[in-house]
Amino acid sequence: MKCAIVESYSRAPRYGEFTDPVAQAGEQLVAVRAAALTPLTKSIAAGKHYSSGNAFPFVPGVDGVGRLESGQRVYFAFPLAPHGSMAERTVVRSSGCIPLPDELDDLTAAVAANPGMSSWAALTERAEFVAGETVLINGATGAAGRLAIQISKYLGAKSVIVTGRNQASVAPLAELGADILIPLDQEPEKLTETFRRNLKEHGVNVILDYLCGASAESIINAIAGHGSAEGEPPIRFVQIGSVTAESVTLPAAALRSSGLKLMGSGLGSVPYAGLVHSIAGLMSAIVPGKFRIEAEAVPLSEVETAWNRDASGRIAFVV
Repeated sequence: MKCAIVESYSRAPRYGEFTDPVAQAGEQLVAVRAAALTPLTKSIAAGKHYSSGNAFPFVPGVDGVGRLESGQRVYFAFPLAPHGSMAERTVVRSSGCIPLPDELDDLTAAVAANPGMSSWAALTERAEFVAGETVLINGATGAAGRLAIQISKYLGAKSVIVTGRNQASVAPLAELGADILIPLDQEPEKLTETFRRNLKEHGVNVILDYLCGASAESIINAIAGHGSAEGEPPIRFVQIGSVTAESVTLPAAALRSSGLKLMGSGLGSVPYAGLVHSIAGLMSAIVPGKFRIEAEAVPLSEVETAWNRDASGRIAFVV
């Protein structure tokens, strides 16, 4: 079958022939229609993700949209190695297949799944978000962050506070439902004070962090002492991505002096069933929620040239 093939972590996948997948008991063969080029897929294929393996060659792609042998159209997650989703056919666990609403097209479903799942799972599976709470999204200008705004509002957030590189980058996020816009190009002390003021004025309950690094440190420093006043709720800080750095300096005093709850959300911290459940919820919400999702279809045969093209997570390879 035709597919994308990863033969080395040091170069982009090539388009070529690979062995056909064979389904065992409890598994499903899928005829792939669309597979998104997500940061997660690229990170795994480059050997930079904690779930990357060492066996070559393999087909990249962690999810997609396709049809089962029964003809049912599904979103599918986590194909079984070495067969990924960027192929004519792949194989997945039966439990990883989610029927799609007829009104949701293949391209939108494929592009929205991974970035949308990140905030849906973080809110529902990790933070135990409750309608009426306020959410702060650190790093909301990318595909995942933009969806996180819309998902937070769909799930009932009272207010959504967002951050981005500068004023120009955060300004368009108001159109997606963001209530408070915080540019990150401020002096560290001023940025920390900006966070501290907004935490108190707007009663932030949940923080979704896509950036890590200096901005996350500013937020944690701003939380120090929070919760000591009557009526100040504990803050659940959910680490999702590390766009700007892989670590933070964590002041012990910030933990001792506040009700801060630190947690992560991703492969491993959320059970497989929880991730699938989150994606099912997302897929059922895209159309009624009128989510705005940018998507670009690229033929799978062009995988090598499109792989490193910056498309802000909106590319899906179509078969």
